[in-house]
Amino acid sequence: MRQWIQSWPVIRQITGDDPLGRGKAVRSAATESTAPRTAQADSVTRSICPYCAVGCGQKVFVKDGQVTQIEGDPDSPISRGRLCPKGSASKQLVTSPSRVTKVLYRRPYGTEWEELGLGTAMDMIADRVLATRAQTWQQQDESGLTLRRTLGFASLGGATLDNEENYLMKKLYTALGAVQIENQARI
Repeated sequence: MRQWIQSWPVIRQITGDDPLGRGKAVRSAATESTAPRTAQADSVTRSICPYCAVGCGQKVFVKDGQVTQIEGDPDSPISRGRLCPKGSASKQLVTSPSRVTKVLYRRPYGTEWEELGLGTAMDMIADRVLATRAQTWQQQDESGLTLRRTLGFASLGGATLDNEENYLMKKLYTALGAVQIENQARI
């Protein structure tokens, strides 16, 4: 009976060398047998959180080709190992069973989604962008002023794009002649 009472964390804390209960006094056999999810990882990859334009560093732990944990990267000069609640939950982006992993397309006036190959979808987008550009191109205005633009499409970059991606988006859409180019990275 005495040994059983001695196994209680409070008794170990009071009678042992850990009076504040911050060390071995409060550790049970079950606690000692546990290991962090990151200990079994086959590899660790550094990444950037996709949720906003801050660019917090992340460490992605992988075992058997599956993401097992995502944590803040203490070596990141941006976040120094910290993540907001959204960044802390970003593992769900890649492991959620409801994650869409195929290209879905609904034809005009259609009621059902159909799967398309990525190459087919990219070709469709490129064809439509070029067709819209050709149909809405304005070389000059009615006064003869050179415009070289299109108002047929615009770009709205999301808040998850970093500065480099927004720079490339701006270059692409400017080269295509678009003038309505905006992003949420500044918000």
